[in-house]
Amino acid sequence: MKINIIISFHTEHLLPALPVQRRRPMLAPTSIDESCRGVNNLVGSDIRALRKSRGLTIADLTSALGRSVGWLSQVERGHTVPSVRDLAAIAAYFDVSLNFFFRCAHQNPEEQGLVLRAADRMAIGSSETGLTEELLSPTLGGSFEMIMSTFAPGSDSGGPKAARPSEDGGVLISGQLTMWIGALKVVLHPGDSFQFRESTYAWENEGTEPAVVIWVISPPVY
Repeated sequence: MKINIIISFHTEHLLPALPVQRRRPMLAPTSIDESCRGVNNLVGSDIRALRKSRGLTIADLTSALGRSVGWLSQVERGHTVPSVRDLAAIAAYFDVSLNFFFRCAHQNPEEQGLVLRAADRMAIGSSETGLTEELLSPTLGGSFEMIMSTFAPGSDSGGPKAARPSEDGGVLISGQLTMWIGALKVVLHPGDSFQFRESTYAWENEGTEPAVVIWVISPPVY
């Protein structure tokens, strides 16, 4: 679930799945966008944030990747740069695009982790799911994440989403979106905002135009 202009944030796994909860199905490209050839300087903290958001230990992830604990520890601390092959395996495991780790690589180093330019946003999911998202946070290493979610007309969440140990909030930027927060049903219009903690939720766009939400989640669960 996501929250239009709410902060929110979706391949076939190439590695054996550990008993962790995933958020949404995603398509993981196998090629790298030519505009982002260098590895993001924050790749180590991004991997750590993804790992922790799934409740994984370093040993859990390295077991799935076939790598050593020492290697991953060095990567997360920024002392070792993983190969593209390693990044592809990590991206596939976490259901994120490989390009995710190359975002902002061509940015001014002084801006990395502080500013994310519109041209550098990473798309998540596909139009086939009815929900497409763009990660707005310059880094996943903070205490919250921001996502721009676009809900296609006629799409829905397919039922309530399980409660998770996080606090969600968002604001609807455009369109109309029906949300269920626990047992409460509300219809959001542009400018309306919402916030809830550890609650089930569901959504449906009954309108004729996309609903856009800026979604914020703390801690990051992307």
